[in-house]
Parts: sequence; C-alpha cells; structure tokens
Amino acid sequence: MEQCFKEVTLFPPQNPKTASMVQDLVRDGAIEALKKCFSSRMEFGTAGLRAAMGPGTSCMNDLTIIQTTQGFCRYLEESFDDFKDRGVVIGYDARAHPPSGGRSKRFASLAAAVFISRGVPVHLFSDITPTPFVPFTVSHMRLCAGIMVTASHNPKQDNGYKVYWENGAQIVSPHDKGIAKAIEENLEPWPESWSAEEALKSLLLKDPYKDIHTQYFKAIQKHCHHRDINKRSEVKIVHTSVHGVGHTFVQSAFNAFDLHPPYAVEEQKDPDPEFPTVKYPNPEEGEGVLTLSFALAEKEGATVVLANDPDADRLAIAEKQESGQWRVFSGNELGALLGWWMFRCWKAQNSDAAGVKNLYMLASTVSSKILRAIALKEGFHFEETLTGFKWMGNRARELLDQGKMVLFAFEEAIGYMCSPSVLDKDGVSAAAIAGEMISYLATKSSSLSQQVTTIYEEYGYHLSKNSYFICHDQDVIRSLFERLRGHGGQKDSYPTECGRFSISAVRDLTTGYDSNQPGNKAVLPTSSSSQMITFTFSNGGVATIRTSGTEPKIKYYTELCAAPGNSDVTHLKKELDDLVVAIVEKFLEPQKNKLQPKPA
Repeated sequence: MEQCFKEVTLFPPQNPKTASMVQDLVRDGAIEALKKCFSSRMEFGTAGLRAAMGPGTSCMNDLTIIQTTQGFCRYLEESFDDFKDRGVVIGYDARAHPPSGGRSKRFASLAAAVFISRGVPVHLFSDITPTPFVPFTVSHMRLCAGIMVTASHNPKQDNGYKVYWENGAQIVSPHDKGIAKAIEENLEPWPESWSAEEALKSLLLKDPYKDIHTQYFKAIQKHCHHRDINKRSEVKIVHTSVHGVGHTFVQSAFNAFDLHPPYAVEEQKDPDPEFPTVKYPNPEEGEGVLTLSFALAEKEGATVVLANDPDADRLAIAEKQESGQWRVFSGNELGALLGWWMFRCWKAQNSDAAGVKNLYMLASTVSSKILRAIALKEGFHFEETLTGFKWMGNRARELLDQGKMVLFAFEEAIGYMCSPSVLDKDGVSAAAIAGEMISYLATKSSSLSQQVTTIYEEYGYHLSKNSYFICHDQDVIRSLFERLRGHGGQKDSYPTECGRFSISAVRDLTTGYDSNQPGNKAVLPTSSSSQMITFTFSNGGVATIRTSGTEPKIKYYTELCAAPGNSDVTHLKKELDDLVVAIVEKFLEPQKNKLQPKPA
C-alpha cells in the first residue's frame, strides 16, 4: 500500500480527469475507494491486463498503460535482435470512460509513443478494428508482437491490454512472467512516453488499416466454397454488433462471400461505449442481448440472427423455429455445426483420402467432445488444449509449422477459429462462413436446428449444460476445491461418486493429477494459480469445475456423450439434468458456501 501511494506521489496523474478523480476522493476522505485504487497493482498474465478504467495502480489509465508498455518494450528488446526492423501492431476498440478520461484510442496512442521513443516501428490502426485484425497483422506482416486495447464483452467501465507474440498467437508462459518482471523494473515513465501527439507525427508510425482490410478479406475468401449459392440465396439474416466494432467488418465479410448483406440492428450497429440497450454487452448471455435482433427479424421476415460481442472475436447465432420461438444455439452446438461444415467443405475439394491424416481440429478441454467423435469416424486428428484460445492458437502454430492443416478450433464460450490466417477466435470470418452454411442448408430445405440433430444422430448425441456461481471470497473457493481433493479427509483422495453417479476418472490440472495417465501424471499443462478439476462418469458424462481468470466466478461445464444410435434424447436430457443437480448439491454446495447463482 505504501509503495503504491509513493508511486502516485512520484508519478502524479497527467490526465486532468484522472487527477480530478483522485483529488475528489482525497477531499471526501474516501479511504476505502482510495485503497481499492492504490493498494495493489494489476497483474500482467497470459491474458495481458483487464480491469476497470480509473485512477490508481489497480486500474486501466494513462500511467498504467505507459508502465505496461515500457515493460513490454524492454522485454521485446531483449527477445528480438531485429525488433527495431520489424516492429509491432496496435489496435483498439471503441471503449471510453468519460469520468476518468480513459479511452481505448488514447491508450493505444500512448502505447505507440512508448515504442516510438525507443526507435521501434509501430503499425497503429487509424480507426477501431475487430480484435482478430491484430493477430492477422502480426502474422501477415511478420511483426514481433501485437497489442489490442479492448475489454471484449466486459462491463462498460472495463478495458484491457491483450498481447500477441510473433507467432500470431496470444502469449503463454514464460512470456507473461518475463513481461510482468520488466514492467516492475520500468515503472518510471520515460520522458517521451507521454508524447502521444508527437508520436503520431513520427516517420516510424504507419497506418495498416487499408492494406490489412484488403488482405484480411482476401484471406478469408479461401473459405468461401459456394459463391453461386450465396449469390442466389434468399435466406434473410439479421446481424448485431451490440454497440461494438463489428458492423462494418461483418458487412464486408458478407460482401467478400457474395452473400446478401445482413439486416443491421440500427440501435446497436454504431459503436457506443455506454452500451445503452443491453445490461451486459455479451451475446453469450443469450436472449436478453438479442431482443432487438429478434424484433428486427420479425419485421423483415428473417429466420437467423448473428451477433458479435463488442470486439467482434465471438459469434452467437439464433434461429427461428417452426413454433415461432427463437432457439439460441449454445457455443458447443455452434462448434458442432461449424466443425461439420469446415470438414464437409474440405472433403468436397479433396479427393485424396490419405490427405485426411494431415488434418487437425482443436477444442478446449471444457468444450464439447463432438469434434473428437467426428474425428474418430472421419479419420482426422482431434486435440484437446487447456481453456482459452491462447493454448489453441499456439498449438495451431506448432502444427502449421510441422506442415499440418488446422481446419478448425473452438471453445464453448462462442469462440471459433475457422481460418489459420487468424490464430485466435474470430467472429468476423465465422459470421461469413456461417452465412454460407445457412445458405447451403436452405438449398437442401434444411435448417441449423435440423443439421445439429443430423450431426448428433450420425456421430452421437453430445448434450451440454454449463453455468456458474459468483463468489468473491477466495478462502471459500480454496476450501471448496481442497474438499474435493481431500475426499474422506484424506489428502489427494478424490470422490468416487457424486450422488447416484459413479466416477470413473479424475483429472486435476491444478495439481497435475490424472487417473487415466501413467503414474497419474497429467499430460496437459498445469497451473497451481487456478483451480480446475474434471470428473469423468461411467454413464458417459464429463464435468469440469474451474475458476475464472478474469471474473469472480466458479464455473461448471457438463456434457453427456452418447454413442451413435442412442437417440433417446428425452432420457439423455434427464440424465444430464440429474447429473448437474448432483454436482451442484454434492460438490459446489451453494447454500453452505453462500454462492450467488448466475443472474437470470
């Protein structure tokens, strides 16, 4: 605490709004608020930074952006001999926080000033971009690194600093620790770091916007396989960007595929950092975010709704049913649809049966195992990674460097990588590819809902149910997980049953235990700093309980995997429902642990 107060004395806020906020807190004697702002420093991790905008070392503001970038710059200088030849790319979304003067564009300009002060070339986008454009630019231009200033779908007061390495994927360890150390060693702002206006006039600054816009849409056209169908399609689609950056880019993506432009939700198509029409700007929350989209669809006679989150790296889809109700697909169902589609398109263009052995699909460990089932039947490879696209992106790069083809990767949190041009989730290319899939299915008098059923009937039903509880007490979280590891009061002893459900295997990626592996040693990387235990059940059920890296949540992911031919969906759904009830009551104990349920 003393160090943080000392820091604000040494480096007072230069943004007048941030300074005014601090002065007001001091004048009002708001000790708790001051402690919250200054008693800790944001931790730089593999997800970079994400926090509220405001004054102090625990918030996103001009000073913490400069300090972070100085550390990152130093780390890159040590990592690359040719850093000053290759440089970095910086993108940003439309977020702004008027009370503190924080804005994504301002943060991006300050970051650029830091690099330019060290003689490093900076490719700074002149306007807002989707997050996927940054990793695409890193790969396309062979840069050393990329930064995206965004808080994605977080609440409006938040912002973030997302970092990509030279391989086009998000950073993983040990880079996070190296960057964090370098930040601590470079807290004092360099003289030129505040000179954002001067930096914008530098010859070292380039604007990649026009070229990358052209090259990105050229790259994703490789995944357009039914241009004639697209041109003729009469399917009507609605798209919402939920007050984020996606509108212009999804319109361009549809144009690149010769699809008719989707109807845009007028109230949500332009960027607005206040997100006035939604409680949470996250399409993963489902119907509440899509209310205006459904209204427009009813008006225009559209049958499908596509929704991006505010930085356009995720994609949600809903479809009108014959009953008139709307079905919002889960991330796992969309993973099944897009995975099936990507393989179908590849197969139609590749007559060489042996080529399938070179194909890979990836999914995070908490996502549906449907791709594994498809891979087993069709002959391609499926791999599971830790949660998060940083793991899938880095593994995809390794496979690509080995001459393999990574056809598709997904995570249940509506994130899809449909093109190796972007080694991260990409809601823009996924929207166009989904548009083509929808148009193709219409020529077969089929729908997304019907196709999901067809996939499950052929490869086995994979029913999932995911949710979370809110918990701010780290001691409660620790106690909950330690009880699961100390079943019966014995250390390293896990439950063998959950209610009436028998447990056949346990994997604990916090401790590195896996009962299915030789010596009980887990194959996937482990991390003692996060909680994550997976239980496999004798009835084909799988359940993972984990903590969130960015939110005060205990998340649970469950799936019931049935063999092909087992199509008693009513029975399967009841079995899964019963399993979820048992896990919540026996393992999470929400009443005892005072856990808050997911908001309705």
